[in-house]
Amino acid sequence: MSVRIFTDSTSDLSQQQARQLGVEVIPLTVRFGEEEFVDGVTMTPAEFYNKLEESQQLPQTAQINPDVFEKVFGAAREQGDTLVGIFLSSDLSGTFQSARVAQQMLGEEGIVLVDSRTVTFGLGLLVREAAAMRDEGKSAQEIGAALEELRHKVRLYAAVDTLKYLRLGGRLSGAAAALGGLLNIKPLISVQEGKVESVAKVRGLGPALDWIVSRIEAEGLDPEHMVMFGHTAAPELCGKFAQKVLEKLPVAQYDWAEIGSTVGTHAGPGAVGAAFIKKG
Repeated sequence: MSVRIFTDSTSDLSQQQARQLGVEVIPLTVRFGEEEFVDGVTMTPAEFYNKLEESQQLPQTAQINPDVFEKVFGAAREQGDTLVGIFLSSDLSGTFQSARVAQQMLGEEGIVLVDSRTVTFGLGLLVREAAAMRDEGKSAQEIGAALEELRHKVRLYAAVDTLKYLRLGGRLSGAAAALGGLLNIKPLISVQEGKVESVAKVRGLGPALDWIVSRIEAEGLDPEHMVMFGHTAAPELCGKFAQKVLEKLPVAQYDWAEIGSTVGTHAGPGAVGAAFIKKG
């Protein structure tokens, strides 16, 4: 009997990263008008951002339904395995609730579910923690209990380069977006305790990234855990940002993620950020 780890595609693990970690990713779907794509399978992040820039309307993502979870969980149980499912915040999607429904249909024995209270590379960070614990020989129940504690310490901050998609999504008025563009305003967003929030506005992308570094310093990252860097179609900028963090903070391990459709729909291309586990 082995412990199998499941997550959803909003964790923004690449197929290669998922294979290396031994994690199974269940995809959401993305719809542009009448066209539907399987997140990370029939549409890569690069293809998503190309299509996003061409579209006059924001795409929609659809949560995973209980039937999909029932099939996947049931197959794992039939093989005699226990499983840990770590999914995006229940405040952002009904996906976690769908997993709960499937768990109730199958019976809870051997199925441990965790509402990550985060998304994108913050979720990916918790998935990596789960994989490390599994490799250390911890049980599904032990992994689930540890993640329930860790999730409250996960912090994610990102700088948004363009206001266009916040305007299209109704999170910013047209006038505010136009003025912000003229002033080179870069919103800073945070994901904490399940919700995406605007936490600051800074003029210029360089100062916005410096703001994130200062915020990580102020909150204090736990050097025993990995730091995740994420970006929306901006790998070079993300590399420069990561170098700033690595020069100033005690980072023992780190990895990268390209932010996919769930957060990328609202952030648009050019966003960069970091997720870490807060000390204490």
